[in-house]
Amino acid sequence: MDITIKQENQVLTVYLKGELDHHAVTKIKDAIDLNILKAPVKKLVLDMGGVTFMDSSGIGLIVGRFNRMKSIGGSMTLKNPSQTLLKILKMSGVDQLMKIN
Repeated sequence: MDITIKQENQVLTVYLKGELDHHAVTKIKDAIDLNILKAPVKKLVLDMGGVTFMDSSGIGLIVGRFNRMKSIGGSMTLKNPSQTLLKILKMSGVDQLMKIN
């Protein structure tokens, strides 16, 4: 899993590429959390355009980061999921928590 993080103003955008599974989740979670702590973040955007696979640990990562952003008064958006990922996100109810586009 490759991860690229960009911050502009108070928006933290995380570009994910590869498989979002239990092997990758800890590294990604730690990187996101570190960046949230370093500078004020009001919005977290996960760009999933490069994600080729996601299991339940990926859902856990997404929901955990959503709860983290909510606890600091921020918001979260998912961008560019494939049709397969979108189906998984909808089945798990993630689309009820945040905007997906």
